[in-house]
Amino acid sequence: MKSSKSARPSSKVTLGMVAEASGVSPSTVSRILNGTAVVSQEKKDAVDRAIAELGFVPNPIARVLAGGRSLSVGVVTQAIDSPYYGVALRGIEEVLDAAGFVPLFASGHWNAKEEQRCIDTLRSRRVDGIIVLTGRLSDESLRKLAKELPVVVTGRTLKAPSLHALNFNDFEGARLATHHLLTLGHRKIAFIAGDPVHPDAQERLKGYRAALEAAGVKYKPALVLPGLFHEDSGVMAAERLIDSREPFTAIFAANDQMAFGASLALYRRGLRVPEDVSIVGFDDLAGAAHAIPPLTTIHQAGLELGRCAAQALLELLADKTPTTQLPEPRLIIRSSTRAL
Repeated sequence: MKSSKSARPSSKVTLGMVAEASGVSPSTVSRILNGTAVVSQEKKDAVDRAIAELGFVPNPIARVLAGGRSLSVGVVTQAIDSPYYGVALRGIEEVLDAAGFVPLFASGHWNAKEEQRCIDTLRSRRVDGIIVLTGRLSDESLRKLAKELPVVVTGRTLKAPSLHALNFNDFEGARLATHHLLTLGHRKIAFIAGDPVHPDAQERLKGYRAALEAAGVKYKPALVLPGLFHEDSGVMAAERLIDSREPFTAIFAANDQMAFGASLALYRRGLRVPEDVSIVGFDDLAGAAHAIPPLTTIHQAGLELGRCAAQALLELLADKTPTTQLPEPRLIIRSSTRAL
């Protein structure tokens, strides 16, 4: 049976076919796709219509080889399943998608060698820029990378050409959390610290100590418990604290996940929050408002972090100096704290 004359032959749609259908040259179509064309909106609309009608799919590799952009951005996170960084990735995707860019995600797992492997892989994919969410790469490694392509890094203070750093004020956030407990009359305030190799964990410990000092409360090492920023470490830290028989009336955990774990440990030992022990977290994860009782915490918006990082990278790609900065920490008072 013969096919209908009106049926479109099965063939690959080429850039030349798009150019012929839109009435412009192939080089103009290429520049429009790369975002480098200086042409009228009428011509851009004609090319867009031709692409839609013909079903043309640009070849990203060919686009890069032609000297254009891949319209992709590499993102090195630490753990894709992290409640905090997962939300940050959503913020990155949201901003990049609106600008016509696609993010490529890779996890470094808090390991400098693994993070470098991720960067090497992303560069092999010809990404236009890279966002590094905290991590353990050295400042010198990031400066060197920024000589090759634009870089945005979070969780540190760093300056270099083609590099923009976003750093949250962890010290002030911890100071606010501890000060809140002090104003409620608490003086025996335990602190569940984060992994000490993380700069944010170090800053939060400093903020805790500064608030105690300002209130004239003596710092007691016995009230500081090690943690690793996940729920199980919060459980273990709270159990260790209870077993030590060191008196305490409140706990400040260096992130919400450890605060959730500490709350579970208190519940298992028959202690009520906040009637027996007040608890403050840090991050304001989505689950904090739905915990029982709802968790008092420091607001550090992961979504906003992701949006700011993506926006800063877009500004670097446009040869602009980014002015984007993270908002200051805010204390969110809920039901897990009360006055003595």
